[in-house]
Amino acid sequence: MSETQRKLTTIFAADVQDYTRMMGEDEEGTLAMLKHYRDAMSRLIASHGGRVVNTWGDGLLADFPSVVEAVRAAIDVQNELAGKNAARPMDGRMLFRIGINLGDVIVEGEDIYGDGVNIAARLQASAPAGGIVISNTVYDQVRNKVAVGFDFLGALEMKNIADAVPSYAVRIGAVGPEPQKPAAAPERPVEMPKSRSVAPRGRLRKLGGILAVIGAMILIINIATWEGEFWAVWPLLAFAFVAAMIWVRMQDRFDHRVAALAVIGVGIVAINMLTWHGTFWAIWPMLGLSVAAGIRWAMRD
Repeated sequence: MSETQRKLTTIFAADVQDYTRMMGEDEEGTLAMLKHYRDAMSRLIASHGGRVVNTWGDGLLADFPSVVEAVRAAIDVQNELAGKNAARPMDGRMLFRIGINLGDVIVEGEDIYGDGVNIAARLQASAPAGGIVISNTVYDQVRNKVAVGFDFLGALEMKNIADAVPSYAVRIGAVGPEPQKPAAAPERPVEMPKSRSVAPRGRLRKLGGILAVIGAMILIINIATWEGEFWAVWPLLAFAFVAAMIWVRMQDRFDHRVAALAVIGVGIVAINMLTWHGTFWAIWPMLGLSVAAGIRWAMRD
């Protein structure tokens, strides 16, 4: 039995967004498209000196001796696949998520294992459809060598990984200022005020649509069973609050915490008005929220 070998390598992990849905709608067409797209990925990976280690389901794992070439390959992959998708309808596009990590791995035959591989897979799961997320070990090597911008995502907590991993989204096709890296990684995940690239905006929009449909049904039930009481106002108010919070999370134009405090304040005022007994008691929690918002605004970066 041969001794276990280890090596430092750049791990490239990719999979398809919404693959299960696509298979459910058209198995044969999805498999044919996956093969076509994966062939293109394999060609581009090889052209940058990489090696496809394994494929399974909708996933692909590759490794590269060069960190820079791994990132360049990922950018070329996303650009080429974007061109292929441009000719397809929105719901028929196959979008890959890519994660890249530089780490020490265990080599067994042609396969690789270890935390380095697991981190790349977790980064890939954090990437948006058609996007790339890299670890700080990769960023340190490529930040001045690849003509793209980077958005710092904070230290991402990862399942079965002891320490959070500072990570960056690659801003494909745009050269931007280099983000400032914190002196030390925070002990817990940080929020992402400067980039929404990993925020699941599509899921947030779907959740907002579901709330709107449920709210409409509650309103119809209230009207259909009308007995002189508009009881639907309370669940509708709750749905409106959640929808407002979703909208705040999807914005990049203002401080999310300040905006969330404003939404809470409006909700308190609405409750005060709906239960009006001649006292504007909402002024006191509003005062506390205003102080908190002022402190947050004064301490903003």
